[in-house]
Amino acid sequence: MKPFLRQQLARYTDRQGELEFLLSREDIMKDMEQFLKLSREHTDVTAVSSRWARYQQREADLSSAEEMKSDPDMAEMAEEEIASATTELAQLESELQRMLLPKDADDARPAFVEIRAGTGGDESALFAGDLLRMYTRYADRCGWKSEIVSESQSELGGYKEVVVRFEGHHNGTGAYGALKFESGGHRVQRVPATETQGRIHTSACTIAVLAEQDEAEAIKINPSDLRIDTYRASGAGGQHINKTDSAVRITHLPTGIVAECQDGRSQHSNKAQALKVLTARIHEKDRSERAAKDAAERKSLVGSGDRSDRIRTYNFPQGRLTDHRINLTLYKLLSIMEGDLDDVVGALQAYEAAEQLAALELHAN
Repeated sequence: MKPFLRQQLARYTDRQGELEFLLSREDIMKDMEQFLKLSREHTDVTAVSSRWARYQQREADLSSAEEMKSDPDMAEMAEEEIASATTELAQLESELQRMLLPKDADDARPAFVEIRAGTGGDESALFAGDLLRMYTRYADRCGWKSEIVSESQSELGGYKEVVVRFEGHHNGTGAYGALKFESGGHRVQRVPATETQGRIHTSACTIAVLAEQDEAEAIKINPSDLRIDTYRASGAGGQHINKTDSAVRITHLPTGIVAECQDGRSQHSNKAQALKVLTARIHEKDRSERAAKDAAERKSLVGSGDRSDRIRTYNFPQGRLTDHRINLTLYKLLSIMEGDLDDVVGALQAYEAAEQLAALELHAN
């Protein structure tokens, strides 16, 4: 294990002792808010320090086994212990590295995924429909709930714009934590159904993934800063959707951010859902501004939708998906479009973890 990791882990052991002392003080026990805060920290710190203690114990076991190898009567037992300790140490080190990484509080939250057609006209709108299908199939694989919040369909059956909400957990993270790296420009190369001469076309869509915020965040928004409009929904939905002004559009006047919902059957439910989307967009705007202060330059979340603004390419003639941020190429495009996204999501999460670990090491040095 690298020295800087040992230094970080030693601090957890020290902090555990400090927290146990603080939690035993009468003045802290009388301050319920402070007591709960320290208790939560103690739970997190203890989880790390206990795994660190186990790691140190297995290191000692390995050292003892190495010494036993010189005794012919103990050599076989020593080799078994060495193999067992080495395997467990590798697992523990991997666990401890993950536990030390900074946590994004939003990772456990539900996510709003906004898909917008960009360059490419009708083909781009059809691709937006394909992306929606890909994510909803992935949600089904993960056991998530999914619901369309708002949609603007194209004449050929795709979408000019669609917003879908996902809720659930998969592989230890929430929908937002799994999908947050999908934000950006997505480029498709294929022969469109409307192409009569078999030529390959290039089109693009943009995706924004937003973390749904708690209702308390929505309450913080000043009602006087909102303009709420109702209108008659369009699209599929039968007589009800065509005869009532149930669709809702909310505009946050200070920022100009807009959210709308027309999928629910009542104006009340659509207003509540639109407010959730609006809050998520305002939160993302604040997050982007904070990140811009920390970094010299940061690309916008959605991008322009132009062919050149891309994070990923879907090449159908070659059956290839390429994520340009991490140089990942997979030749399993058809299964990916059916929702088999685990390899893509896992690679992006692993890349982020490696970047965070490198940043921790740099900071420690």
